[in-house]
Amino acid sequence: MLKEFVVSGDTHIIEPVDLFKTRLPKQLRDRALWEEEFTLDEPLVPGGHRDFKKLHTVGFDGWTVSQYRQFPGPTPDGDPEHILRDMDRDSVDASVMFPNLSLFVLFTDDHELSMAHARVYNDYIIERYLAYNDRMRPTAAIPITDIDDAVAEIERVARAGLGAILLPEIPPIPYWSKEYDRLWAAAQANGTPVFIHVATGGVSVKENQSQTAANVKAVMEAVNMGINPLDESMLSNRSMGAGNTAADSPKAIIADLVSGGACERFPNLHFNLIEFSAGWLVSYLGSMDKAWRKGTGQDADWWLGFWDDSRPPNDQPAMGRLFNINSRWPYPLKPSEYVQRQIHVQFADDPVAVAARHITGLTTIMWGNDYPHAEGTFLGSEQCIAENFVGVPDEDRAAILGGTLADVVGFDKSVKKVRGVPATV
Repeated sequence: MLKEFVVSGDTHIIEPVDLFKTRLPKQLRDRALWEEEFTLDEPLVPGGHRDFKKLHTVGFDGWTVSQYRQFPGPTPDGDPEHILRDMDRDSVDASVMFPNLSLFVLFTDDHELSMAHARVYNDYIIERYLAYNDRMRPTAAIPITDIDDAVAEIERVARAGLGAILLPEIPPIPYWSKEYDRLWAAAQANGTPVFIHVATGGVSVKENQSQTAANVKAVMEAVNMGINPLDESMLSNRSMGAGNTAADSPKAIIADLVSGGACERFPNLHFNLIEFSAGWLVSYLGSMDKAWRKGTGQDADWWLGFWDDSRPPNDQPAMGRLFNINSRWPYPLKPSEYVQRQIHVQFADDPVAVAARHITGLTTIMWGNDYPHAEGTFLGSEQCIAENFVGVPDEDRAAILGGTLADVVGFDKSVKKVRGVPATV
């Protein structure tokens, strides 16, 4: 049993298979996301899975996954009492919660379709999970293809009692745009921290529907590598994707939020990046700051470009000083300082992120078990934490495992819910 107040920053709700087909406005129900459950007479491999769910939604029709099964014990099914049971089994005191397969339809380029699904989903979590607010905090899905509607939905769910919002990894316009200022203002005013979950957004259902497959391209590449002979190209691509390019998206989100001034203009708003791992953060913070200062030995008057012989020496518009940009950062804090103040990156199994905490800052990283997904640590969280936190002092463990996120979303971390005794905070 873990002694800290433990918060999972990544827990998923298994939605009813017909949630949207029964609750969407009638004119949209033929486009509703739904899941078809089926059982094989014989497993694909001896002793393997027999129970599956097939997704039906525009652009992903036929996407099929094994039903979640965690041994020993019953299959997770989304019932809040069963989630609490599983949290206790995994030594988790509280959880921030996200949709499951409905993530594929909540953030598309069809605003009417996305917003209708989001409102149904938000109503559902208000009805079913709000009574468990002391331990479970579902995030309200907020499509951002129309800012007026997004602000209205933030205000609606906040009035209902939801205390956090979910935005897409791939937004319709970059997060550096001041078009989002009304969104940030509404989130800050209503006390709803922003969560951004991996594999959300960028879904096109209006024109070229085949583009939507990009959201699961990396998954299918891994599947293909698992069933086909590996060559050097596959090995290289897998190493590159897992070790480098997988961090490109959260880096871009951070750059947009910090460099676009959202953190400066909305200093009380917290941004949480979910299921991106965090080992890459330590080098990224250094490179962000380095981009905006002149380094030792760099000549501030070093020129380069293309010389125009038809112009006088004092009129060379294609010539410039390479390091002149380094001193033009427009905000009072360094990029890393905004990250340390307002941005938090969730990981499940990432000892590098833990080891680098003294550089990134304790509050920049937080843990989560990705319940009930197979890539998460559910039922192995205690072992995983032991492996990741070797030699880490109690105070640091407590902050990363739950203290920071409890403060962000407002959990009472004074008592461990799984055994009713004072927690290490």
